[in-house]
Amino acid sequence: MKLVSTPRIEFLRALSTEILHNYGRGRSIVAVDGAAGSGRTAFADDLAEVFEEREHPVFRASMTYFQRSREEQDRFGEASAERTYRYGHDYATFRRVLTEPFRMGVTTSFVTQTFDPDRDTWIEPTWQTAPLDATLIVDGDFMLRRELRDLWAYSIRVDSGAETEADELYLTEVNPEAIANALVDNSNPASPRRLFRDSC
Repeated sequence: MKLVSTPRIEFLRALSTEILHNYGRGRSIVAVDGAAGSGRTAFADDLAEVFEEREHPVFRASMTYFQRSREEQDRFGEASAERTYRYGHDYATFRRVLTEPFRMGVTTSFVTQTFDPDRDTWIEPTWQTAPLDATLIVDGDFMLRRELRDLWAYSIRVDSGAETEADELYLTEVNPEAIANALVDNSNPASPRRLFRDSC
């Protein structure tokens, strides 16, 4: 389906061209990193729509649905920014049910959601498969931390300052703006723009 051309859609089309030029064959995973208020989820959703417009198979996931339960998090001590940053997400499950099977091949099924943090309950898994050439777009907090970096073919940082103490820990420890393949100013969502390191 042809999308209505707007400055935002044109920006995302250019970004999708860059990604698909380099990673359009086989299975690739794109990370969209940013704090909760950065607009990262809507950005990832719209990027996926542009991939669909190009008739390239695309799947969406969010790290929001790979969090640990409150009971599990309590095992790591009282609620704190440190606990949220270090232990809030279940990266082992994320790899086991999503990224590893997604990258394995056509017949391997994967799951894009495992946990509902609002209800603090597990989600009944819906298993999916993908064709040989497909892209998975994942958004979330702390996406460029060391233990996840090997997963991404391409990474996007939706620029925003620290909104929480956990974000501050992440920015101090990781410096995601220096790691991401693309840094995006989304302060005006209708017209995002690319930032480059020497202008940051």
